[in-house]
Amino acid sequence: MNDAQITLIQESFAKVVPIKDAAAEIFYGDLFETAPEVKPYFANTDMKDQGSKLMATLGVVVNGLRDLDKIVLVAQQLAVKHVDYGVKAADYDKVGASLLRTLEKGLGDAFTPEVKEAWTTAYGTLSTVMKDAAYAEPVGAGAASEKKPFWKFWA
Repeated sequence: MNDAQITLIQESFAKVVPIKDAAAEIFYGDLFETAPEVKPYFANTDMKDQGSKLMATLGVVVNGLRDLDKIVLVAQQLAVKHVDYGVKAADYDKVGASLLRTLEKGLGDAFTPEVKEAWTTAYGTLSTVMKDAAYAEPVGAGAASEKKPFWKFWA
């Protein structure tokens, strides 16, 4: 992810903030329509509250893109917690697709190909970090991990 992409993400998200409640509703509506198998994760959830949490989390991530050490650790912890809800690694792609469709609907003409590419890159990178944290294979006794440190995914 480069500096220009970070700027595009932050500027486009600033346009979403005033419609954050509607954006969250669009997101979950899209997610449940296109991936109904994830709906049970939210069976006992106040969806208005969940939408507020989603938008707050996105805000933290978007605003932290220039200070990755702070957001990556939180994202990793969140990913591990989501395993307890039954979230599977494949669900991240479904969420990413719904996020992009939500941004497209919410931003309209401001969702340019460059903005889409920036969001796709950011989400892909973050979801990789999260999946690695939540679904990492245990390293055997005495074996050294060959994985890149998590912060290298953002470079």
